[in-house]
Amino acid sequence: MDRNQKKLRYQDGNPCIQESDASFKCLDASNYNRDMCSAYFLTYKNCRKYWHNVMLERRRQGVKPDMPTAAERQDMLDAFGGKPY
Repeated sequence: MDRNQKKLRYQDGNPCIQESDASFKCLDASNYNRDMCSAYFLTYKNCRKYWHNVMLERRRQGVKPDMPTAAERQDMLDAFGGKPY
């Protein structure tokens, strides 16, 4: 696995690994027909947008690190009662 692939699979840096995996799994199952996987793509896009906004807010408030760790993100999602996207 090269350096960029490791970075994408890093749990603390990429909060949307599950959504990414689901979209790739859908593509594999549908013989790469993108039209059949649009719901998965939309979920991934919403996930990225949500966590990007969280990161920006933390940056504005001076909280380090900018992106919450995987454990912090799980606590945040549990407080919401699930994924808000």
